[in-house]
Amino acid sequence: MAFYQSLKHDRRTYPPGRAAPGQAGWIADRLLRLRALLNGQITARRRPDSLIIGSWNIRHFDGGRPRLHESFHYIAEIIDHFDICAVQEVKNIEAVDRLMRLLGPNWTYFINDSSGAGRGNHERMAFLYNRNRVSFRHLVGELVLPRDALPGGEQIARTPFFAAFQAGWFRFTLCSAHIIFKEVAGRPLREDEIRVIAEEMAKRARAQDEVHVFLGDMNIDDRAAPGMRALLDAGFDVPDLGPTSLSGDKYYDQIAFVGPDQKTRMLERGVLRWPDAVFRDEEVGDYEQIARLMRGVEDQAEVARLLVEDPDGGEPYANWARSYSSWRTHEMSDHLPVWIELEVDYSNEYLRGISDPV
Repeated sequence: MAFYQSLKHDRRTYPPGRAAPGQAGWIADRLLRLRALLNGQITARRRPDSLIIGSWNIRHFDGGRPRLHESFHYIAEIIDHFDICAVQEVKNIEAVDRLMRLLGPNWTYFINDSSGAGRGNHERMAFLYNRNRVSFRHLVGELVLPRDALPGGEQIARTPFFAAFQAGWFRFTLCSAHIIFKEVAGRPLREDEIRVIAEEMAKRARAQDEVHVFLGDMNIDDRAAPGMRALLDAGFDVPDLGPTSLSGDKYYDQIAFVGPDQKTRMLERGVLRWPDAVFRDEEVGDYEQIARLMRGVEDQAEVARLLVEDPDGGEPYANWARSYSSWRTHEMSDHLPVWIELEVDYSNEYLRGISDPV
């Protein structure tokens, strides 16, 4: 369970009250709303012998303007309802450390190297997992391809990150990717990157007789896109999770799996619409003043002080009602998190194999 002690005891960071953003009661009320959403989709419905795998592109985490303290609580609450989560677009390792402190000591993580400049955009990827439910199998790395795999002998812009884990009887490897968005003639396209990763993961799954899960921000526009066809042609099961853009029309994020059929029993799947619980459309007016102050002041303690002492300060937005939808994506993300539930207990089949040998 995510940690909430700071909300109760740290009055400098979280002033008392529930009437305005940043106040302890305000954040607690929205955490309760978010927990109700998560409970309805995941907690109340999940099987005890299952694994919840999540994936989330968290926008510029945390490489733009600093997020509000409350946003870290909301992000931690969502991830805490998964057993393991692949996070794309990590820009700052300290932001991940801060998130881990809210998740608690049963959570840990791996993070890869920066992808560098250019199409890599200085991004990293991370695997965050609950050690009470998932164990690491001491295999972690980045996927490097033969020179002729992609046009021009290029590597994938953001090197895919993989690691091996086990949950119950279920041994699996995750490969997280953030596929390029902008396509350039003569250079690898989205479907090129997806194809070579999918083919390599499928080959490894066959060789190891083990489930391999390919997940992340694949920048797939719709279920008929070439990138989706590349996944299917490589033999992956690609459940329809639904659109993951806030606009509700793009299927950017996917979780696909390949490997032994008897070991990949999907029970549930979903997309979590966090705007139904936090930073809601109707809260646009509540966040206007704090957003204005944040334009000129990066220190959040100073922002909190100014809200009290100089409530009319801050740089204006030309049209805050229009800016709010974009502003909140820098607090949470411009993507919705996705998840699947897989069965991980095959002990009954194992015992039947002993009692009824072929």
